[in-house]
Amino acid sequence: MFLLKANLQSGYQAIVTKENAAGLKWLEFAMLRLAPGQSHKANTGKLETVLVLQQGKCQISAGDEHYGGLSRESVFAEKASAVYVPIETDYVVENVGDTTLEVAVCMAPADTKHAPFLVRPDDVWDRTVGRDNFARQVHDIVVKNAEGRVQRIIVGETFNPPGNWSSYPPHKHDDYKPGVEACMEEVYFYRLHPEQGFGLQSIYTADRKLDETYRVEHGDTFLIPYGYHPVCAGAGYQLYYLWVMAGDIDRVMIPNDDPAHTWVRQ
Repeated sequence: MFLLKANLQSGYQAIVTKENAAGLKWLEFAMLRLAPGQSHKANTGKLETVLVLQQGKCQISAGDEHYGGLSRESVFAEKASAVYVPIETDYVVENVGDTTLEVAVCMAPADTKHAPFLVRPDDVWDRTVGRDNFARQVHDIVVKNAEGRVQRIIVGETFNPPGNWSSYPPHKHDDYKPGVEACMEEVYFYRLHPEQGFGLQSIYTADRKLDETYRVEHGDTFLIPYGYHPVCAGAGYQLYYLWVMAGDIDRVMIPNDDPAHTWVRQ
């Protein structure tokens, strides 16, 4: 129900849509894979959109703005570049490299039109979160740096060292409690290094009416409408996930830990 298995396709591939969103109301997600010389043209419609470069070289136009010289060897080698494209805006993504270009297309509905903007690697805030075997690197791409510049969407990346946990202690963000917990749904998109690796993704509620664990692999997508959602990388494999969040109340990240497990922070 919550796990969408990888099915790599060329061109524009819609992955999370209104038809398969498993309880999500605010998020859609797609991947764009272009061969050298290919381009993709689209209009955002009512969806504010963040284009996150995963690998390759490209140039992106958003309305009257043009952003060239964007490149990334891989998510594991370099920080992200990204372009915010507001609602009702034409955009073009062109592969200007000699390898396949991969761009994540992160979308959330909006009714306010902002200006396009570019996030360069130096604009990404990276930090270590957690400690011991739940230490991980977190990269904020479109978070606090986009306050007042977007309406709803939040985007970032997490990197688990082999065997380590993230979204840990298990946390959730599905109840609106000002200053304590945000109300935001979420989508994860995974990559593994090496690619044959795997991780384990859990999702559960306090009453255990929902209590499931999934084996996640390279290119999979996971939907988080509610609940605690810790994830672990398999030993020997680095696990990455792009995370996209949106909600209808506050555009803020305030995760609320499962009280049974907060002691691990001490």
